[in-house]
Formats: sequence, C-alpha cells, structure tokens
Amino acid sequence: MLSQPVTMPIDIGIDEKSRGEIAEGLSKLLADTYTLYLKTHNFHWNVTGPMFQTLHLMFETQYTELATAVDLIAERIRALGFPAPGTYSEFARLSSIPEAEGVPRAEDMIRQLVEGQEAVVRTARSVFPVVEAAHDEPTADLLTQRMQVHEKAAWMLRSLLEQ
Repeated sequence: MLSQPVTMPIDIGIDEKSRGEIAEGLSKLLADTYTLYLKTHNFHWNVTGPMFQTLHLMFETQYTELATAVDLIAERIRALGFPAPGTYSEFARLSSIPEAEGVPRAEDMIRQLVEGQEAVVRTARSVFPVVEAAHDEPTADLLTQRMQVHEKAAWMLRSLLEQ
C-alpha cells in the first residue's frame, strides 16, 4: 500500500499570504528573465552585420547568465513553498517583455535588449514592497543582485548605440 506524502508546514518566519505574494512577484520576474533569455539567445543566433562578432559574443555572455538566473529565481519560489511557472504559455501570460517579430537588424536587437533588461529591473523593483514588509532578506538579496546585473547589461548595450 502506497502512503501519501506528508507535507510539512513551512515555518521560516514569513506568513503564507506574504510568501504567496512574493512568489507571485518572483513568478513575473522569472517570466521576464526567461523571455529575455530566449530573445537574447535568438539574437545571438541571428545577428548579422559589421558588429557581428562583438554582438554574437556579448549576447552569448548575457544569455548564459540569464540561464543561471532563471534557476535561482525558480528555486527561491520553490523555497517559499509555491510552484514555479515553467511553460511558454505561463511565461507569455506573466512576462512584460514582448517577443521579437522576425529577425530585426542588429541595432534594433540592441534596442530591444536594452528595453528587456530595463523591464526586468522594473519587475524586480516592483516586488520589493512586499519583500521588505515581510522582512524576506534572501529574496531582497536576490532582487538586488538581479537588478545590478540587468542595469549593467542595459548600460553596456546602450553604449553600443551612442554615436
């Protein structure tokens, strides 16, 4: 006879309602991060033009970092006791980053990635009020680290557009 798994209550000093609100915000961050990962990887594959080598390598560095980030964000959601979204339809519903249409020119790729990096920062920043109210330092640390990475990436990409 199979026994039912026993679910232990989560007692980390953050009530279930707050953990749920934080997980909801992190789910949006996960969706934005994954969408940006996919867009960056797409652009890595399809970039052309005189900046090919520079952009191909830069995009690879960025999508590799994003691939690691999605795991960290999903694991934090799980640690809070909630399932992490993991399908294209969930990501499409939760993300604030639009998909790329066709294959844009290299300069348009850069612009779209700047916008995507900044969107992830805004999403991360939007989760802070509930995180701070719940005194959820691990999530605050994760959000701060993500914001630093995305702000730097946006700056680096934006610098390529300066004349």
